[in-house]
Amino acid sequence: MAAIARWCLRHRLAAVLIWMFALGGAATAAGFAGSAYSNDYEVPGTESGRAGELLQAGFEDLGGDTGTVVWHTPGSSVRDADVERTMTRTLQSIATLPGVGDVTSPYPPAAQGQISADGRTAYATVTFDHRAGEIPPERARAVVDTANEAAGEGLQVELGGTAVALTEAPTLHLSEAIGVVVAAVVLFLAFGSLAASLLPIATALVSVGTAYAGIVLLGHVMTVADFAPMLGMLIGLGVGIDYALFIVTRHRRGLRRGLSVHDAAQNAVATTGRAVVFAGATVCVALLGMLVLRLGFLNGVAIAASLTVVLTVAASVTLLPALLSFIGMRALSRRERGRLAEYGPQSERPTGFAARWSAFVERRPRLLGAVAAAVMAVLAVPTFSLHLGTSDQGNNPATATTRQAYDLLADGFGAGVNGPLTLAARLDGADDRLALDGLPAVLRETDGVASVSPVTYNGSGDTAFLTVVPEYAPQSQRTSELVDRLRHDVLPPTTDGTSLRIHVGGVTAGYDDFAEIIIGKLPLFVGVVVGLGCLLLLLAFRSLAVPAKAAVMNVAAVAASFGVVVAVFQWGWGSELLGLGSAGPIEPFLPVIMVSVLFGLSMDYQVFLVGRMYEEWLETGDNRRSVRVGLAETGRVINSAAVIMISVFLAFVLSGDRVIAMFGIALAAAVALDAFVLRTLLVPALMHMLGGANWWLPARLDRLLPHISIEPPDRTAPHAKIPGERTGDADRTAGRRVH
Repeated sequence: MAAIARWCLRHRLAAVLIWMFALGGAATAAGFAGSAYSNDYEVPGTESGRAGELLQAGFEDLGGDTGTVVWHTPGSSVRDADVERTMTRTLQSIATLPGVGDVTSPYPPAAQGQISADGRTAYATVTFDHRAGEIPPERARAVVDTANEAAGEGLQVELGGTAVALTEAPTLHLSEAIGVVVAAVVLFLAFGSLAASLLPIATALVSVGTAYAGIVLLGHVMTVADFAPMLGMLIGLGVGIDYALFIVTRHRRGLRRGLSVHDAAQNAVATTGRAVVFAGATVCVALLGMLVLRLGFLNGVAIAASLTVVLTVAASVTLLPALLSFIGMRALSRRERGRLAEYGPQSERPTGFAARWSAFVERRPRLLGAVAAAVMAVLAVPTFSLHLGTSDQGNNPATATTRQAYDLLADGFGAGVNGPLTLAARLDGADDRLALDGLPAVLRETDGVASVSPVTYNGSGDTAFLTVVPEYAPQSQRTSELVDRLRHDVLPPTTDGTSLRIHVGGVTAGYDDFAEIIIGKLPLFVGVVVGLGCLLLLLAFRSLAVPAKAAVMNVAAVAASFGVVVAVFQWGWGSELLGLGSAGPIEPFLPVIMVSVLFGLSMDYQVFLVGRMYEEWLETGDNRRSVRVGLAETGRVINSAAVIMISVFLAFVLSGDRVIAMFGIALAAAVALDAFVLRTLLVPALMHMLGGANWWLPARLDRLLPHISIEPPDRTAPHAKIPGERTGDADRTAGRRVH
């Protein structure tokens, strides 16, 4: 690390230009290539996946995404001549738009069930020629604009569907800007220097901007979800600013001790920079743990987020020292520079609230540890009612056209029309066709089925499908039960004696299949992530207790943050007030991504806190002193970093995207609990109670493990002294190691 720092300091202009060229080149390439995101939750080999494949192969115009155009007449009927003429002309215009494969109007005599019983609501189905992730937003916008031209006095027109939702995605990055501004204010208050406070912001923006463009390009070579860039930006801004904060803090400490700008920056990268690299590696390990699930949708998210973390770490140890060299002594505030010039270098002692808190925890570890554990346990209670399912457009904000279309359909036709099931089959002969023709009558008698469409055959007659409308909403548990009942109880008897195999697809079926795959692989995934994280900590701290405590603390942070997410999004506590829509289930993919991100981020504070304790332990062999000094010296910077990260994460709640808002609230809650309850309260309390056992490692294992150093001691620093320190309180003779 020292060699990297020296090169960047000696060639500071070249280092800055390399990063500017990387940012400009990636942004230019992404601008020319365009985005190619895909929210394809279907897993090959599942029932819903096979249904989709049959439709795509047998019906050229029906394999794409579907949307709905819904119109409502409060004071008359949709069958009125003027309304029918207006909407028929509108639907014909939509049918001629690029990307639209078919439009099914409710007005032809053959149409069934597309006009409500009271005659005031009707809908048409718009079938696109591609899936939602492959539909250019401008084509979806053209459909929305064409439909809205029909709206007028006495005629309400709304649109629903995944493709239509693309037009509601926020275009202005207001949330990111707010998060960055709040972070800048916190940094200025912490440093008292405008130049020093801007450097972490600049470093994070350059690295995250480069990563954002890289994710756009990544979408052309693998499946990348449309929320992956926002998720990467959320993580990148949080960890990028924090990593730079840690390095700038060490650099400023070196300047106050009398080091030159060059030496202080080199020392900061050689010490804290190594901890940053290690912390970033733990985040990447946790994120890449998603690869063990072998799901293409999650692979893209994992690699995109990891790319962002790698670039933020790289910028922190290369771009940041070059920028520190440019601002020179202005990294210190004017008052600090004046004091240094007048009195010269002075030894620093942890003072203020951090030192007093450290002493307080040392005096009452059992009581404070019990309080912290109780807080985490209470917040984790809602997690036990976690329900994975289809959070659909009925959960969108009330002002969104997709939400209004959803509500109009539910009021006019029943909630199930918003999530119809598609039954698809391939036919081999007359027996198969005969069995399929008799299926609608069987389905109409099935409990939970509201209506069934006639069977539709393709031109060659070898593929067919029919639509089943459930009685309940797509996200209802009863709809999921209907899917299972159709697959296991209703369909098998109708196909006995034939080669017919009928596959149940549709929104609810697809999400249920995806959730089942996720839940089945979740234990393996959590085991891999926790195991690899513990192995890294074992190598770094050469202790069995430290990684064991870290694993328990990380699981506690994940469980408590999940509890907050369940309360806000599933129970609806304040979700409408925050503009996040109504209560609904949690998306199936969310737990996996959140476990990866939260486990990685919670490791950061573990590394910086315990790293300082471990450094003191190696020098003194005194556990009480090590814990006290480590907490006193890192408490303030960890708290500042946590406030910054929380601000950035909460700002993303304003994005208008429900999934991103879930991530923002979950990560903000996890960081707040991790920094203010776990790392500054429960962890030091436990370490005081365990004493020298914190650093125990069997001698045989110690000889087998390779020796690595996260953050080598800062040899320029005098021996730490903190107020209230007593002599004779060592747990073991100074300088001795416990094995």
